[in-house]
Parts: sequence; C-alpha cells; structure tokens
Amino acid sequence: MDYASRRRGQGGLFEGIYRVIMRRNSVYVTFVIAGAFLGERAVDYGVHKLWEYNNVGKRYEDIPVLGQRQSEE
Repeated sequence: MDYASRRRGQGGLFEGIYRVIMRRNSVYVTFVIAGAFLGERAVDYGVHKLWEYNNVGKRYEDIPVLGQRQSEE
C-alpha cells in the first residue's frame, strides 16, 4: 500500500478542518467573524480581570467614604 492511498483513506487533521470549515466561503467567513468576536471577548475579559487584580484598593469602588466631609471633632 503506497502513501497516497493510505492518506486518502484516513484523512488528516487539516483535511478534516478543510472539509468542515474552509470548503464553502460562507462557512469560512462566518467562522472567522465568530472567532474574532469570541477572541475579542476572551481577551477583554482576561485583561479586565488582570487590571482589577493589579489595582485592588486603588479603584473608585474601593474607597469606603466618597464625597463626605469628615466631622471636625
């Protein structure tokens, strides 16, 4: 059995991806747009959590008494 006939029968990872996603242009464009949207959401969430972790105690929400004058006692 030569290499070409074995390869045709089994298929590979990239051939499977091609068959499922990249064969039709409409499916490929939808996949790219959905991937960009989900990737942006994931990066935004990660950066937001990292920023909050690094700025605990320095944020507006962390100040217990905002805008109130202290009593002069």
